[in-house]
Amino acid sequence: MDELNQISQTLALSMGAAWGSGINLYATLLMLGYLAHTGNIDLPPDLLIVADPLVMTAAGLMYAVEFFADKVPGVDTGWDTLHTFVRIPAGAMLAAGAIGDIGPAAEIAAALVGGGLAGATHATKAGSRALINTSPEPFTNWTASIMEDIAVFMGVWASIQHPTFFIIGLVLFILLMIWALPKLWRGIKRVFRFLGKIFGWSTDDDILNTPSDGKLPKPD
Repeated sequence: MDELNQISQTLALSMGAAWGSGINLYATLLMLGYLAHTGNIDLPPDLLIVADPLVMTAAGLMYAVEFFADKVPGVDTGWDTLHTFVRIPAGAMLAAGAIGDIGPAAEIAAALVGGGLAGATHATKAGSRALINTSPEPFTNWTASIMEDIAVFMGVWASIQHPTFFIIGLVLFILLMIWALPKLWRGIKRVFRFLGKIFGWSTDDDILNTPSDGKLPKPD
């Protein structure tokens, strides 16, 4: 039973770090660092670095920047686009570090799964926010941003304090992402088609109606 509990705790911490990184990397680092610094959790050796005051200070500063950038429609989408190259590899690294000294194979497996999970949560967050930004009022955007931050703090805490419940919740969240991501993608394509008509960009319909020789028909 103790071994099973240890496995569930390690799995929950690894996947919790990856999941949180895909939504808000800096909030995840702050939560892990704070819990470790205050003695509420014993992190594996490869993750102890997040409790270093310098790392916590940098994470705190970046969280403050993201807190405000994430509340401005349009700016949040640019921020998410930039962080495609930050959140996913960071999620993979944190997931691998949370495994501890089990072995190189386990670390590589955790990095692959953690990177995939971070990528999926990042895509869900970025896609949903891009659609929310089509609304002219800012309140929906603010509410979504605050709820994301709360979810990350609570999720990382739950992955440490209640690993079994977190794993169950994560499975449900993954099922929700599988259902939501195709719908988000279709919604984003509609937004780009609408923008294409306004600014005269090429759209999917233009490509589909192009003749096989690649030449567009001459205007009447």
